[in-house]
Amino acid sequence: MERLLLILGLLLLLALLIYGLYAGWRHRAARQSGLAELPVLPSELGPDLVAPMTGLYVSTTTAGNWQDRVVARGLGRRAAGAARLSAEGICIERDGESDIFIPAEDLVEVTTTPGIAGKVIGQADGIVIMRWRLGGVALDSGFRADDPDRQIDWIDAARTVLAGRPATEAVDPEHGATPNINGAPS
Repeated sequence: MERLLLILGLLLLLALLIYGLYAGWRHRAARQSGLAELPVLPSELGPDLVAPMTGLYVSTTTAGNWQDRVVARGLGRRAAGAARLSAEGICIERDGESDIFIPAEDLVEVTTTPGIAGKVIGQADGIVIMRWRLGGVALDSGFRADDPDRQIDWIDAARTVLAGRPATEAVDPEHGATPNINGAPS
């Protein structure tokens, strides 16, 4: 009888933990509901400027805040896929999820980092970070490439696209240059 009560108690605790995670995710999405709608993928993208980078879309965070995951608009859902680069911008094709399109004019920077919310690699160049603007909010989207050599070529091509267009205002999330989407004062 004691065992049965212990098992039932543990199952109840597990159910409460799962509910807490679910409620926290929904609460974060509600706080971020003011985030602008995602850009619409053009009906026809130009040719790829470099071979698509296959791998894992990890997550999107507010710029410079690697643990502040953005869950609104489906940006918080991890999925395998590919990142394509064309003159129009970046298309992150996600298996089983909606694609994310980052127009070239909204792209701020492409770099690497050892981690982003939900994934830490430990290598300085483990995750490709695409910093971009959605409405008035600066975001970082992370992608883990299957092939590190393809990642280098892809980043070089993205930086060429950035160098070929007019400069945009610098993003400084620590000093309030971008609005806070979480409802808290920045």
